[in-house]
Amino acid sequence: MRIITAWVRVEVMVKYRVTVDRSACIGCGVAPTVCGKVFMLGTDNGKNRVVPKYEVDGNEDVSVGEIPEELLDCVKTAAESCPASAIKVERID
Repeated sequence: MRIITAWVRVEVMVKYRVTVDRSACIGCGVAPTVCGKVFMLGTDNGKNRVVPKYEVDGNEDVSVGEIPEELLDCVKTAAESCPASAIKVERID
């Protein structure tokens, strides 16, 4: 009898939730400038929002998105650069 051992590599896709408080946003454009892959200024009120590719919920007061880990540094930089502190990032477990 022959026993074969195999290792399987499983990669866990870590995601992060990005929340933009659009009521606090001043529409300065820093987030889309710093991280245009994730943020844009909305055509509805000129305030920051998550781009459609990553947005999971949104209205005129809030925009919520889910991003992959490879965009985390970009989003963190945008959040830290936001003069209104309107961007929050949290890991989804």
